[in-house]
Amino acid sequence: MKIGIVCYPTFGGSGVVATELGLELSKRGHEIHFITYSQPVRLELLSNNVHFHEVHVPEYPLFLYQPYELALSSKLVDMVKLHGIELLHVHYAIPHAYAAYMAQQMLKDEGINVPIVTTLHGTDITLVGSHPFYKPAVTFSINKSNAVTSVSESLKKETMRLFDIKRDIHVVPNFIDLEKHVHSYTDCQRGMMAEDHERIITHISNFREVKRIPDVITIFYNIQKELPAKLMMVGDGPEKEKAELLAEELGISDRIVFFGNSHEIDRILCFSDLFLLPSQTESFGLAALEAMASNVPVISTNSGGLSEVNEDGFSGYLSDVGAVNDMSRNALKILTDLDTLDQFKANAKSQSQKFDLHNIVPMYEKIYEETLKEFLKLS
Repeated sequence: MKIGIVCYPTFGGSGVVATELGLELSKRGHEIHFITYSQPVRLELLSNNVHFHEVHVPEYPLFLYQPYELALSSKLVDMVKLHGIELLHVHYAIPHAYAAYMAQQMLKDEGINVPIVTTLHGTDITLVGSHPFYKPAVTFSINKSNAVTSVSESLKKETMRLFDIKRDIHVVPNFIDLEKHVHSYTDCQRGMMAEDHERIITHISNFREVKRIPDVITIFYNIQKELPAKLMMVGDGPEKEKAELLAEELGISDRIVFFGNSHEIDRILCFSDLFLLPSQTESFGLAALEAMASNVPVISTNSGGLSEVNEDGFSGYLSDVGAVNDMSRNALKILTDLDTLDQFKANAKSQSQKFDLHNIVPMYEKIYEETLKEFLKLS
């Protein structure tokens, strides 16, 4: 099957999932065409089955904001015609599903029928999509897609609550390639991050307000009062400076490392003992899953799809949003005793295996096949 994938090519979870999906589909014999404004960060290797097509947006003084949706729609039309793409899989309702629908209609006028599968990742629904300015466009884009998936049951329910949806939504969870989380780093390399007697706590995100970065610092502050520990803060964003200032106020700056965006996440997770994710909401919690795949138990909130990923009392613990004292106590339950820590690490790895890409990608293939069959029947 020839599949066009449209996504944001950034460090964000949706771009990572879309890229990993495309790469795995190519290994299964499908021809994959990534269509976006720059090469996705995890798309390291192009091949006969993996192609990248850049969307150029011409600048005109007439436009205050350059119309990416128009450029994307036109590029989709050109690529479908040039490469014989049979199906479009777009990640994010707007602008991608909206642009794909316009391309679909333009192609239809030329006698070419291409179905659209739209995957909802969270921000496109809970933050951007629910804004009154965009709500009609999001509702339209979802209802006009030929198949729709969401990354969690929680996100599906939220979508149905916020929008007037006339169609079914399939839940296909995010996934992880467990083969990439078999580490060969030696124990001695752990010394680059902390002393042998110190626990390593980690947080990875885009440092937006929804991640509740001050809660991460506060939880760590409580932990390090009880046992020696270091905090690894990986990522960048608007809340980073606030976190650095809070660390200074609490007198723990020397116990925290701010990495910024890093390509060594696997190495950092390999030596981590605990992962903190006290988010206001997470549609799924891909960062938590990546931590668990590296044998790292998770302390998280119970918001959004996190309870579908992190099993309370098994792979970590769940707490209410803002309950930093409860999260601190739960963290210490795991960290204080080495046998307990080892058990939680093993449990975290076990939990992550449910989301191995070899279990999830066939779900997408089935949706592609059924959508294409049904669409061609109706065309």
